[in-house]
Amino acid sequence: MRRIAAALFITLITSAALAGCGSGSSSSAPPSSPNRSVTATGTFGQAPTVKIPAKKAGANLYVKTEVQGGGTPLAGADAFLGNYVVYIWSGATHKLALSTYTATPQVLSGHLLPGLQTALDGKKMGSRVLAVLPPKYGYGTAGNSQVGVTGTDTLVFVVDMIKTYAGTASASGTKVSDGGGSLPTVTAKANTAPTVKIPTSTPPSKLVVKTLIKGSGAPVAKGQEVVTQYVGLNWRTRTVFDSSWTRGAPGRSGRQQGHARDPAEGRLRVERPGDRRDQGDGHAGLRRGRSGCKDRRRRLISPPPARAAMDQSHSCSGRAGPNPKLP
Repeated sequence: MRRIAAALFITLITSAALAGCGSGSSSSAPPSSPNRSVTATGTFGQAPTVKIPAKKAGANLYVKTEVQGGGTPLAGADAFLGNYVVYIWSGATHKLALSTYTATPQVLSGHLLPGLQTALDGKKMGSRVLAVLPPKYGYGTAGNSQVGVTGTDTLVFVVDMIKTYAGTASASGTKVSDGGGSLPTVTAKANTAPTVKIPTSTPPSKLVVKTLIKGSGAPVAKGQEVVTQYVGLNWRTRTVFDSSWTRGAPGRSGRQQGHARDPAEGRLRVERPGDRRDQGDGHAGLRRGRSGCKDRRRRLISPPPARAAMDQSHSCSGRAGPNPKLP
């Protein structure tokens, strides 16, 4: 599901070149365009009823705000939590490609398809936006075989914009520890990526979870997902192998071992032993989270043989449930 969702939203360099820049394009199709006949009705937060005419789509981008929100406007560098449906419009027929309304909202971040970026930039949280993207505003003439989009298909998006996350947002709450001793030491300034210093001692042989910043919000419940910022390091080489800060956007994950009952909006340090994927090296990582919950904190988690260390802050998405499946 996540791979398909990413393919629908995130533009590869090649497709961006084919589609061109969408920021300067008109967001209104001519009055005679079939694209203006597309409608999306229903209540915000619930799956919309989408009607697409049984005729060939027009060549112009069409954007309409179906529900006007009153929240924070989406800035170009921000990520946001949202629900959406995507239809593929081919000639006089169309089909539903994806819907998140039956499962959990998704974190949308990074480089969106050009037409979608134009449609969503500046829109306020709480808005429902309809966007009809002809090929040149989506994947161009190359299409995207991974999600079944050809070079002549038009994409129809309906997006409910729930909550925005600044790319520099960080954990808040009460600081209780920096780690240290036999565990990595974590330091950070507000709104910046944390620095993790791994000790020369032998990694722990069992999972270690340590709260660094304690949040004050609701605890993360079983089945909920969290939105996080994180930095992950390889314990042996002391090098960063992944970082949401480098990508400029947070990510989403399900509740994992050691995270149960943690308040959101805090920081955790997680150290875990290597598994087959670690190949015996182990990792040290830091996650910070943000989401629909009030709780924000940071924790440090160490696994055995301390092949991984993860400092993580998170906040829950406020909605429980399994990952959505493709229709």
